[in-house]
Amino acid sequence: MSYSVNYSPLLRAHTPPPPPQPCHKVCDVAYSSSMKGQTLLSKTDSAVLCGSDPPDDGVPPLKADQWPDGAEETSGMERLLRKCQIRNQLVRECLAECLGVYVLILFGCGSAAQVTTSQDKNGQYLSINLGFALGVTFGVFVSRGVSGAHLNPAVSLSLCALGRHPWMKLPFYVFFQVMGAFLAAATVGLQYYDAIQAYSGGELTVTGPTATAGIFSTYPAAYLSLWGGVVDQVIGTAALLMCVLALGDQRNSPLPDGLQPVLVGAAVLVIGVSMGSNSGYALNPARDLGPRLFTYIAGWGVDVFKAGGGWWWVPIVAPCVGALLGTLIYMLMIEVHHPSLSELHTSCQEATEEKAGVELEGGRAVLLQKTEMTFSTMNPDNFPSTSRSDFSPCRVKHVTDWTELHCRPMMNPNDDCGSSLHQKS
Repeated sequence: MSYSVNYSPLLRAHTPPPPPQPCHKVCDVAYSSSMKGQTLLSKTDSAVLCGSDPPDDGVPPLKADQWPDGAEETSGMERLLRKCQIRNQLVRECLAECLGVYVLILFGCGSAAQVTTSQDKNGQYLSINLGFALGVTFGVFVSRGVSGAHLNPAVSLSLCALGRHPWMKLPFYVFFQVMGAFLAAATVGLQYYDAIQAYSGGELTVTGPTATAGIFSTYPAAYLSLWGGVVDQVIGTAALLMCVLALGDQRNSPLPDGLQPVLVGAAVLVIGVSMGSNSGYALNPARDLGPRLFTYIAGWGVDVFKAGGGWWWVPIVAPCVGALLGTLIYMLMIEVHHPSLSELHTSCQEATEEKAGVELEGGRAVLLQKTEMTFSTMNPDNFPSTSRSDFSPCRVKHVTDWTELHCRPMMNPNDDCGSSLHQKS
């Protein structure tokens, strides 16, 4: 959900951008022995980029017995993995969503299992909050490059409503998100099977002092009414979507790309520590439904759907309503008021024209092809050992996308005074 615009309206046709300069990493990738059979460039193309002569095609390739130790096995593994490669983009996205949700629930429900079965000896409520927050963070890292890391049917629904995600993909995303949560709950159940049996005395219950169904799914507090729970989930999920949309809005507060998943996890953490006591802050239909289906199959029985006055549908419906509400609030109050790209282009041109002509003392006016320029380093006051009269006009040199300004004191016309300003386009 992030877009980056890097455009300068002041670049003229007579100052074309410099040709790309390949770094050593391009050459390394092209010739790396670990990339045999799947190099990004052909040998001829990579040789041209690296500034060397193209290789001689007449040179025979190394035989299998000439590769370093283990290289043949690596090549065989790569061939095997390539046979498993899926070409269909939708299937790849669905698998990424499944694995991302799996990571989320594995850490989240795993932390809940540890705290519950140890009777708060190996963690507290904050441990569960941290488990789910970090689970979200790493789940996003796992899947964002393939599917965008929705990890939540409510998020997918909101993006479809905004027109940023195809409606056709929505049911597939939801199915695989629920599947990932189900598989993760099964993994936690297997990992903590002995601990759960010891804690519950061998009886799997949904309510009571030794209830363990809450490890996997959310249930309301004893004081919470059904509609109070709906309000709780709507508010919590609306807050989540406002934070998620703000983090992805590059025209609001651009963030480094790698920081976004961390802050999404932080948003889940702050919601957990401020809104979690009522019903466990599900905020995610897949996070609740998948593990609930597992507990139904694994021995907790139909009570997982009857407990809390038929609570099971609230963490499914209310987060979707809250997500749409949070999306609407953010769009109407923030994003819809951003200036369009054309308006930004016009304002940039106007600001540049105001700074285009610069006249320095004792010098001539020059036209600077930059959007921002400061001349603080050109102030003679910065050079106490040199009097104002010693400065000659500054010379301006344009080098593609860089402008270099050098002050030359008259006392030594062959040396620059050492003050140079580099301003990147």
